Amino acid sequence: MKQLSNKHVLLCVTGGIAAYKAAEIIRLFKTSGSNVRVLMTSAAKEFITPLTMQALSGNQVHTDLLDTDAEAAMGHIELAKWSDIVLIAPCSANSIARLASGKGDDLMTAVCLAAECKIYFAPAMNQAMWSDSRTQNNHKKLLKNKFIPIGPNSGEQACGDEGYGRMSEPQEIVNNIASGFSEGLLAGKKILITAGPTREKIDPVRFISNRSSGKMGFSIAEAARDEGGLVSLISGPVSLETPNEIKRINVESADEMLSEVDKVINDFDLFISTAAVSDYKPEEYEVQKIKKEKNTDNLNLELITNKDILKHVSKDKGDLKVIGFAAETQNIIENAKRKLNEKNLDLIIANDVSDPSIGFDSDENEVYLITDEIEKKIDRVSKKKLSRSIIEFIANYL
Repeated sequence: MKQLSNKHVLLCVTGGIAAYKAAEIIRLFKTSGSNVRVLMTSAAKEFITPLTMQALSGNQVHTDLLDTDAEAAMGHIELAKWSDIVLIAPCSANSIARLASGKGDDLMTAVCLAAECKIYFAPAMNQAMWSDSRTQNNHKKLLKNKFIPIGPNSGEQACGDEGYGRMSEPQEIVNNIASGFSEGLLAGKKILITAGPTREKIDPVRFISNRSSGKMGFSIAEAARDEGGLVSLISGPVSLETPNEIKRINVESADEMLSEVDKVINDFDLFISTAAVSDYKPEEYEVQKIKKEKNTDNLNLELITNKDILKHVSKDKGDLKVIGFAAETQNIIENAKRKLNEKNLDLIIANDVSDPSIGFDSDENEVYLITDEIEKKIDRVSKKKLSRSIIEFIANYL
C-alpha cells in the first residue's frame, strides 16, 4: 500500500482481549513502509507486554504521561507532532468515555488532545457494553470531534456472546486507513529543495551567516516525499536528521549551493528554494586568523554580493516550476510581489521574520502564498502542517 509509505503511525493500545491483534496491526503497517510507534495504557500491559510491542515496532514503547525523561522534552507533544496517523486499537468502552469527555490526564488522552492529524479508533468490547446507550452517546461525541471510527464488527466474542462489539480485523483496519490517503499529489515528480543557511568564511574561525534552522525546508521535503515526490535536498549547515528516502547534499557557502544546484537542476520538475542564502560574502578570505589589532576598535570588511541562486535558476527555466521564499520584516505582501516578478517565479511564499514566535528557529509559521493571480494566507500552524498545505497548493495550482 503505497499510500502508507513513510507515514508516521502512532498505535495506541488500550485494555482489552483484542490487544493481541495489535501485533498484527504493527506488522501490516511496517510491511506497508510505515514507521510505527506504540503507546500503551496501563490496562493494555495486562494483556500484551511492552517488550513485544517494542520488538515488533523497532521503537521504544510509550506508557506514562509522567515519565520524567520523556516529559523533560514535552514527550506527549512531541508524539502528537510526530504522528501522521493516530490509531487507537483496540479502543475500549472506558477509553471511548474518557476521550469523549475531553480528558487529558494520561498519555493517550493527552496525545489525542494535542494531535493535529487524523485519529482513527477501532472499538472493541462486549456486545452489551457496545449497545449501552452511554457508550453510544460517547461514540457520537467522538464522531462530532472528527475521530474516525473503524468497526466494530459483529461476531463471536471472547466471552462467548455474539453481536456487535468485536474489533475489526487488522487487515481491514489498515486497508481502511490506507484508503483515506491518496497515492500522492506529486507522484513521480522530481523535486529539488534547498534549505538552511549558508556560511561565508571570513577567516579559518569566523564566518557570516543567519538564523535559519532549516526546519521549514526539511518539513517541506518530507511533505513532498509523502505526496509521492522524488525529493533531493541541498542543505546548508543545520543540526537536522535527513528524512527517510530523501537524497541530501551538504554545502556550506552560497557558491557551493549554486554549484550543486547547477549540476542537477535540469533533471527536475520542481525547484523549491527555502534556503536563507547569504546576500553578501567577504571580498577576500584571510588564510590566517585575523588578529585583534591593538589601539583600534574597528575591523573593516569589504563585502561583495553573492549570485542570486533563485534568479539564476528561473532565468531560463523552461518547463521547470520555480518557487521561492521571502523572509520579510515589513511590507510583506508588496516586497513579496516585487520578488515574484523580478525573479520570474511561479510562486513565492512570504513570512514575517520580525515576529519571534514564527519563522526562524520556531516550530510554527504563518505565510502568504502569492502567484500572479492568487494571494492566500495560511494562519499560524505547525511547520509540519503548513508544509502539507504548501505542497497541496503547489500540486493543485502549479
